[in-house]
Amino acid sequence: MTKNVVVVGTQWGDEGKGKIVDLLTEQVSGVVRFQGGHNAGHTLVIKGQKTVLHLIPSGVLRPNMRCFIGNGVVISPPALIKEMDMLKSAGVSLDGRILLSELCPVILPSNIEIDKARELSKGVDKIGTTGRGIGPAYEDKVARRGIRIRDLLDEKTLTQKLESLMEYHNFLLEKRYGLDAIAVAEVLDSLLNDALILRPLVADVSKILNNDLRAGRNFLFEGAQGALLDIDHGTYPFVTSSNCISGAASLGSGVGPKALNYILGITKAYTTRVGGGPFPTELHDDTGAHLAKTGAEFGATTGRPRRCGWFDAVSMRRSAEINGLSGLCITKLDVLDKLSHIKICTGYQIDEELIDVFPSGADELVGCVPVYEELPGWEESTVGAADWESLPKNAQNYIKKIEDLVGVKVDIVSTGPDREETMILNDTVFT
Repeated sequence: MTKNVVVVGTQWGDEGKGKIVDLLTEQVSGVVRFQGGHNAGHTLVIKGQKTVLHLIPSGVLRPNMRCFIGNGVVISPPALIKEMDMLKSAGVSLDGRILLSELCPVILPSNIEIDKARELSKGVDKIGTTGRGIGPAYEDKVARRGIRIRDLLDEKTLTQKLESLMEYHNFLLEKRYGLDAIAVAEVLDSLLNDALILRPLVADVSKILNNDLRAGRNFLFEGAQGALLDIDHGTYPFVTSSNCISGAASLGSGVGPKALNYILGITKAYTTRVGGGPFPTELHDDTGAHLAKTGAEFGATTGRPRRCGWFDAVSMRRSAEINGLSGLCITKLDVLDKLSHIKICTGYQIDEELIDVFPSGADELVGCVPVYEELPGWEESTVGAADWESLPKNAQNYIKKIEDLVGVKVDIVSTGPDREETMILNDTVFT
């Protein structure tokens, strides 16, 4: 059977999902992005050429690949149009290849200003959002006051909904944050102009996907951020505003869960985090600086430096459970090259108690002290290693240790940023 595959991040995002999605799309009929917004940054390197995507699925660089943006994604029309223009200027043909769900919530300029003002008002307690209006747009959706892509196609409906929504937004901006109101007419004109460009993309994505599934076609479902940032299961409140675990692939695309056959979890060979929130294995020493420098750990969307630490098997076990992982893909193994020793967190110490279960929230995690197992490093380079036998013995042992601690097989290993620098250990993803 040809499988439908869900690709999710298993840590705090930035695991390298974009490269793996691009790699695997050679074997599918289409790619579906199912949550998040343009706060995501998926980096692809094809023959040395770097491309960063924020909204458009990572399979877009494959000729003729259909790319679906599902209803679970919040859309900034200017951001989407800018991204399309970037791809076109790079010679990527998009004709008829991008399908945008009519049910996607729309991010307004007022959402962005509220996001920035709210984060600024928190001071040292800020969450670390990208300030792009993602959270406030999801709030409007849940509160049933939001504007959706389909509303942009009817000026009368859009005008009525926009006036009502922006009355609320401007009240917050003026009365809560002491900022100037945003002119409704300017926002309306901008949205109507954007709608002219986006209209040909708008579709009933759920219907198309289900029709194609019945016809025997298969898809890859692409998540954004990572499981530990999930709004329900992550380190709340230091989380994103959407569900980014595998179950969201069904909710955010309109495809039933029975259609999802294989869940691939992407994880770095170490751990990183951007923004605020607890991070038990974070390193504040030369090793942490080495990981950051060698791994070029800066956010693809914001440019913010990522916090770096040792691999955390405790959080990964939780992530494996809530995602129902079928297999793992280890990325950035080469960043650990040349280290004399490598540590893996196998448990947490809380006061006098030793636990091996990841706490379900940020408050308890703050008090967790990591318990490490130390492994010998390897002196050889793993960059571009083509098969298992090409890896140093200690690198093999490190991967096996991750499998043992997490309880999930490693099916893919990435040994460099380029599409070609990847080894498939178990060819069971699609078969």
